[in-house]
Amino acid sequence: MPSVPTTSLDLNSAEVIANPYPFFEEERSRGGVVWHEPSQMYLAMSHAAASTVQRTRTLGRIWHDLEPLGYLEPFNLLHRNQMMENEPPNHTRLRRPVAAAFNRGHVERLRPRVRELAATLLDEIDPERFDVIGEFAEPLPVLVIAELLGVPSTYTSSLRDWSQAIVRMYEPSPSAMVVDEAVVAAGEFADLVRALIAQRRSEPADDLISDLANNAEDLTDDEVVASVVLLLNAGHEASVNVFGNGLVSLLERGLRPADNVALTVEEMLRFDSALQLFERTATEPVEVEGVLLEPGQKIAAMIGSANRDPLVFDRAGEFDVTRDPNPHLAFGVGVHFCLGAPLARMELSESLSALFARFGSLGLVDEPKSRGTFVLRGYHQVMVGRT
Repeated sequence: MPSVPTTSLDLNSAEVIANPYPFFEEERSRGGVVWHEPSQMYLAMSHAAASTVQRTRTLGRIWHDLEPLGYLEPFNLLHRNQMMENEPPNHTRLRRPVAAAFNRGHVERLRPRVRELAATLLDEIDPERFDVIGEFAEPLPVLVIAELLGVPSTYTSSLRDWSQAIVRMYEPSPSAMVVDEAVVAAGEFADLVRALIAQRRSEPADDLISDLANNAEDLTDDEVVASVVLLLNAGHEASVNVFGNGLVSLLERGLRPADNVALTVEEMLRFDSALQLFERTATEPVEVEGVLLEPGQKIAAMIGSANRDPLVFDRAGEFDVTRDPNPHLAFGVGVHFCLGAPLARMELSESLSALFARFGSLGLVDEPKSRGTFVLRGYHQVMVGRT
């Protein structure tokens, strides 16, 4: 038996999904690392432990194809070939061309376009009552990442549907229906990306798919497809969920963004994290906060818990739009630090500023509707109106 506190916390329970933070506080008070009986892995609850998990090179992302292999091949194909599920040297090889494409200025050149798209979406909204997720927070980053990559805007609805289907597989114990939907989505998504790659090889454009299709000579076609799908999924999931979670936190407290909107964005990222759990596997004996993991044992960085650690954040349970410094772990640390962090921060700052500049005071007009998921936490509907 592990010589650490043991917990049977049900991460699928409605109570935990609705508000995990009181449960995290209780577990964190018992130890920075706890043993989770249902999943048979350790949970890094404290900021220090979660940071160590993400920085330690001998705790890696080790992908194992899901079974049955033949049926789940479309889903497995997109994951075994992506950077997030690999460690150096493969991770480095997969990440380098994507980082190079981002560094060529694709992100910052999009800022005026983000403002334009935000204004267009807001023009179509009834300020007296509207779903800020479905009518604004969701379409904006999907349109932006599609434009960055070079995916026609006619596919934006499909991109969101495919992404939602795929990421539901990351939750504990997905149902048979969730698995079926993820397999179909992965296949359709990959087919579209392969067609776009072929097109960009004959007709290059100023977009990221062209960069990867024509300049990433170290990548196979399967790896280019997986990289594009990862960017499309991760490139909007964080923005949508952080925006929704953070806006609800603002409005429930009758707050507005601070004059320094960037500080508000960082607090949105910290206070109600979009990504709650990030799993790693020991590749050799390694110690985390006094707990020894043997090769093959798993430990998850509990991002939401770490971001509420009172040893790091003064008044950790309060939403403070002027908090500074704010060393949250929402984008990760170490080799898996999120490449899209600059894009997400820019989108969140621009969209939050545009929303409040257009409508002034806003308030919730109905109970926000949760996505009902734990690992990727967010809302699928938040009804608001001008007050």
